[in-house]
Amino acid sequence: MRTLLVALSLAFTGAAFAHNCPNEMKAIDAKLGTKPQLSKENADKVAKLRAEGEAHHKAGKHTESMAALGEAKKLLGI
Repeated sequence: MRTLLVALSLAFTGAAFAHNCPNEMKAIDAKLGTKPQLSKENADKVAKLRAEGEAHHKAGKHTESMAALGEAKKLLGI
């Protein structure tokens, strides 16, 4: 029974991450829409990380997606 509860908990955690990726992308897009003051290097990194996050999300790799999107948010100060 305990094993079943652990398995269900992990399954729901993965589902939560899967549904949060789009919200993270929206937050990044909203911040980018305000034209934040970023160096060329950081702007390029944010764009790359945002694209990687979306690609990982579409591939079902939500942990990797959240990691990339988190790095982008960090560079944007959100």
